[in-house]
Amino acid sequence: MSASNSLQTLIYDLLVADTAVHAICADRIYDRPDTSVTAPFISFGASDYSPDDHDCIDGRIETQQIDIWSEALDGKRECKALADAVKAALHDAVGSLAVGALVTMRVVLVRVFDDPDGRTTHGVIQIEAVVEEATD
Repeated sequence: MSASNSLQTLIYDLLVADTAVHAICADRIYDRPDTSVTAPFISFGASDYSPDDHDCIDGRIETQQIDIWSEALDGKRECKALADAVKAALHDAVGSLAVGALVTMRVVLVRVFDDPDGRTTHGVIQIEAVVEEATD
């Protein structure tokens, strides 16, 4: 397992365990949802990392996008509520990684907008995590 996969697993576990997130989308949190998924739900979006090595410590700054999808008829309210719950669950969260060590995790962006399909509201949460890589 890579440090990136380990971070994604931690994020997933934190979201599944959060009661506020669960109250809105239950267990509908996916790496790659299929077309039959019922909204609202959460999916993992784009991710990348930049090396962040310091004094004999190999590190990286991981960026992970979390996408929120809502088809509620009350406008953007459901999507904003779920975005707030995800932010609360992940911002400054702590946890153990199977590979490497989590130094910090912060939510750096929350955005809610209309999807081009005309009926879906899309939320984007961007997370930055500083991770110490495992050394052999």
